[in-house]
Formats: sequence, C-alpha cells, structure tokens
Amino acid sequence: MRRLLYLLPFLLFIGVGVAFFLGFERDPRDIPSALIDKPAPTFELPAIPGQMVQGQPVQGQPGAGGLSSARLAGDVTLVNVFASWCIPCKAEHPVITRLSREQGVTVYGINYKDKPEDALTWLSRNGNPYAAIGADQDGRVSIDWGVYGVPESYLIDRKGRIRFKHVGPLTPQVVEEQILPMVKHLRQG
Repeated sequence: MRRLLYLLPFLLFIGVGVAFFLGFERDPRDIPSALIDKPAPTFELPAIPGQMVQGQPVQGQPGAGGLSSARLAGDVTLVNVFASWCIPCKAEHPVITRLSREQGVTVYGINYKDKPEDALTWLSRNGNPYAAIGADQDGRVSIDWGVYGVPESYLIDRKGRIRFKHVGPLTPQVVEEQILPMVKHLRQG
C-alpha cells in the first residue's frame, strides 16, 4: 500500500504529460465559431487615419472609406482581419489580392490594433486589395467577431450572415477547395 502511495505522484505526472501531449495534436484552426450562420456583428469602424480613397483623404468617419456591418449585406463578401506587424498576413496578402482582383470576390479589411502609419506603409508597399478597410485600433470589433489572432477571414453571405471562418493565413489550396466553392454556392442559392 505504501508503495502505491509513492507511485501516485509519478502516475499523476505521466497522466498530465499524456493529456498535455494529446492537446498538441489539435489543429488551432479547428476552433469552432459560435457565429457561423449568425448575422455578422453590428459595427462601424473609421478608415485608417491618413488613408486616401480615390485620391482624396478620408475624414475618419464610417462609410467615408471606413467599414460598417451595413456594407456586408447584398453580395457574398470576405472580411479579412490583418495587421502590418503580422508575418502570416504578409504571406497571405498575394492570395487575398488574387481573390479580390482575379477571382471576383469583394474583400473587406479590418486592420487590427495597428499604428496608422505602419498600416498605410504596409498597404502602399504590398498593394491594397480591399474594397474598404476599417481601423480597429482598440480591437473591440475584432473581439465581437471572435478573432483569436490575425490573420482570420470570414465569408459573409448576401444577408450579412457569417457562413465560414478561417483561422490563419489563407492559402491557394484553402481558396480553391473551400472559399471559391462556397462563394459559388452562396451566390447561386
């Protein structure tokens, strides 16, 4: 009996180790979203301070170059949460650009907790594929969307409901196998 008492801490340590190891096998992109098939959160975000739209400075008001939930209804769109300091965002940027410019999907951006000058420099350097960008400088709107980290992307249907969420950078494979078929389906349905 005493022997068993000495073995108990060892067995407990092994059990915790196994549970910890099994937790690493989970893919963090498989985090379920409670917002799937629900309306996108109601929000209004101003444009990135200093942002130009059609050669004119934006006054920092939603709807004047910024982004609001009202803009998401009417067509199938993709909302991409990004930041200039995000390394995976830079990796996915050519995919977002191709999706917007070559594959006919309207893409909106939510710029997450970014310094305006850094975001503008990043967009100038890498190109701006977004139909509109909202500056979420304090991260509150992103919290309402259920953002765990950047980048994250959400496919929105014509009625403004979230139909798909992707955590992490979009890849050509994700676009071809998941996003584009769902866009086609949602546009037909």
